[in-house]
Amino acid sequence: MIKKLDKLILKSFVGPFIATFFITLFVLVMQFFWKYIDDLVGKGLELTSILELTAYVTATAIPLALPLAILISSIMTFGNLGESFELVAIKSAGISLLRFMRPLLVVSFCISIIAFLISNFVIPVANLKFTTMLYDIRVAKPAFDIKEGIFYDKIPGFAIKVGKKEKDGNGISKVIIYENQYSLQDNIIVAETGTMKISDDKKFLEFDLQNGWRYQEKGPYNSIETDYYRLGFKTYKKVFDLSSFDVLKTPDSLFKGSYQMLNVRQLQKASDSINKSARELTGSRMANEVTRYFNYGTHFKKGWNHPPFRFKKGIKQYTQLIPDTIITPLYSKAVDKINLVKGSLDLIAVNHAQKIQELRLFQIEWNKKYSLAFACMVLFIIGAPLGSIIRKGGLGMPLVIAVIFFLIFHLMNMFGEKFVRQDLLSPFAGIWMSSYVLLPIGIFLVYKAMNDSQLFNNEAYFRAYRKLLQKIQVLRKKTT
Repeated sequence: MIKKLDKLILKSFVGPFIATFFITLFVLVMQFFWKYIDDLVGKGLELTSILELTAYVTATAIPLALPLAILISSIMTFGNLGESFELVAIKSAGISLLRFMRPLLVVSFCISIIAFLISNFVIPVANLKFTTMLYDIRVAKPAFDIKEGIFYDKIPGFAIKVGKKEKDGNGISKVIIYENQYSLQDNIIVAETGTMKISDDKKFLEFDLQNGWRYQEKGPYNSIETDYYRLGFKTYKKVFDLSSFDVLKTPDSLFKGSYQMLNVRQLQKASDSINKSARELTGSRMANEVTRYFNYGTHFKKGWNHPPFRFKKGIKQYTQLIPDTIITPLYSKAVDKINLVKGSLDLIAVNHAQKIQELRLFQIEWNKKYSLAFACMVLFIIGAPLGSIIRKGGLGMPLVIAVIFFLIFHLMNMFGEKFVRQDLLSPFAGIWMSSYVLLPIGIFLVYKAMNDSQLFNNEAYFRAYRKLLQKIQVLRKKTT
């Protein structure tokens, strides 16, 4: 009997979970393209490059899609069972809600482990590949596109104007080519007609021009004393190098030290190194650059009767030991030394603040790998009792409530991380904020579901409102 119920709940859960997971993943991936659309459009990216970039984005979105999918699917599963009165039948058979939730609780725990493994091993590699590829796309020039009547200057050293292009895209007329060699001499090519095509290997642009002139100046660099040449031609071939339009292949090592590219062990090791470096700033570096200027203080610790003050009677101030002839230069030297020490202290303070900020970023990433995995359990504990209380299936009310709770979860994650970055909260308190706020809510909902609470029953609230009105009327009659 119990095994059949486990199979029933698992079969009811698998379908909605798979559907909501891929829908959620699709929405998160589309969010990326909406954000970076300006960096991608017009770069002439191949389909394989777009698919590769999409794969990296998809991998990074999985840990965020899993909690939302579990929340929606658990609400839908228990809502469908409640709507068909199967939950009522199960409870009437003496099976508690916790026992009925147990198989999905185990499944959620397994999904949490999978989410952690993906965050720890897959996402660092995906982030590294994605960041490197996006950097190459951003620095790449827009795709080659010459328009009629407009000077095109994206090819280094040239400005090209085509008066008219034929419908086939190859035939051109009224062509002007300026050669910009960063000198005072002007080199211009003018042609009546011609053809334009890109080489088979996509690396060169070939102009086959007819009936034109080449105007050229020759002489010393940056000199106005030049010889002017005009050469006419029947046919002339001009080749332009398009290698500057290629997407670069930046090595992954350029970004591999970033906190988003590391797993838990590497993050812990990097945090320890940064912490050690921060302690050295306030320890050995402070001693070498600041405290060594204040060794004179050791004389005052021994008292005025110790050399060099022992033979000086009636000395009340240190300045009485200084001759008047050198007191002004001495003050000037003291001010210079104080400014030097102040500059060293300011530099140490800035470096220490940078180290602490960098350490905070590494600690944020370390905690996020665990908190997002644990969120799968938290949102299931919220979703399962909500579904049994609402007793509505489909994508109506369950989806609305799931989105509300996920927005609360997501906003608390965002605000928590922001507070940690601003040093308002510790990394643990900020990153785990959503979990320790939503977990008590989930436990409360489980308690209500086990006691058949009418938490979302409009009639129950209406009856409570009527009772409250009756009590108010009774109190008014007593007072009058």
